[in-house]
Amino acid sequence: MSFSLDTPSAQTLKSEAKNLREERAKSGQPITHGAALEEVARTHGFRDWNTARAALPDRVAVPFQVGMRVKGFYLEQPFRGLLIGLQLSTDMQHHKVTIQFDEPVNVTPTFMFAAHRQRVTATVDIHGLSPALRGNGQPQMRLMRE
Repeated sequence: MSFSLDTPSAQTLKSEAKNLREERAKSGQPITHGAALEEVARTHGFRDWNTARAALPDRVAVPFQVGMRVKGFYLEQPFRGLLIGLQLSTDMQHHKVTIQFDEPVNVTPTFMFAAHRQRVTATVDIHGLSPALRGNGQPQMRLMRE
């Protein structure tokens, strides 16, 4: 099953149920946690909580976070830098990352011409490997925590 960016996780629905219980308690109409889960599941289009729980992911795995120091290889050139942008792809398997390099990286294969990049955006999987490959079969980016 695939999920879109607007698909909530089971944890999100649980949080919504908790908020619903608190709101109802404040208004003098308390409900049980189970009733809150059922109601929240129905508002998201599920028949009941068990159906929602079976259909939704627990949480979305995030191997990297904005502000994290990273290192790796971009176009086979080593780099160290700061992760300044992170976006989950619609397939829920890849992340679009934006990295500010500490030092500019020459992205040309020849030293007769230099094209330095200080900030790049690339797509990586949860292991930090880019699905896009260079002509020699190497990933465009290999990203690791520093």
